[in-house]
Amino acid sequence: MAQPAHPLSQLMYPWPAPQGDFTADDLLDLPNDGHKYEIIDGGLHVTPPADIEHHSVADDIMIALRTAAPAGWRAIREIGVQLGDSTLVPDVTVLRPGVARDTMWADPADVALVVEVESKGSRRHDRFTKPSLYAEAGIESYWRIERTSAGPVAHLYSRAAAGHYQLHRSVNPGDSHLAELPYAVQVAPATWAA
Repeated sequence: MAQPAHPLSQLMYPWPAPQGDFTADDLLDLPNDGHKYEIIDGGLHVTPPADIEHHSVADDIMIALRTAAPAGWRAIREIGVQLGDSTLVPDVTVLRPGVARDTMWADPADVALVVEVESKGSRRHDRFTKPSLYAEAGIESYWRIERTSAGPVAHLYSRAAAGHYQLHRSVNPGDSHLAELPYAVQVAPATWAA
């Protein structure tokens, strides 16, 4: 008589875990289920699917960045950025001119700005882990978008000489600021989805 399946066998994943650290190639084997899969120092980090407001804010920021972009610059959503043993997927990335259109994993030297829109499942990483990795990799600018009950607040950071970010300015929901990095663009959180 066959033995019944062990209850924990239901929790087995349909993809094999690597013997060592996760790599960008391992991400290609993971399910396309709405979760965000990233690698931080060789370990897999999974974020639950974001809500509609998160995506709407990120889309509006991408549109503002695209509209202001000089020729050759591109603002795109959710491209991978390879940072040594880490592979992150920012909500919005601004690529410098000359990056091939079929690029899946951007080199940090080709990235001028990364934008992370906070959600409940990503807030700690967006505030602490990711900025340090982006800064260490030499990415010039980082925007962290904090979602508040009054609307989005944009925290604009620029890379300091010591390899970390320094807060340049915070732009509240009713305010507007002309940012200079990565290029001149109006930061107006009230115009982003509410």
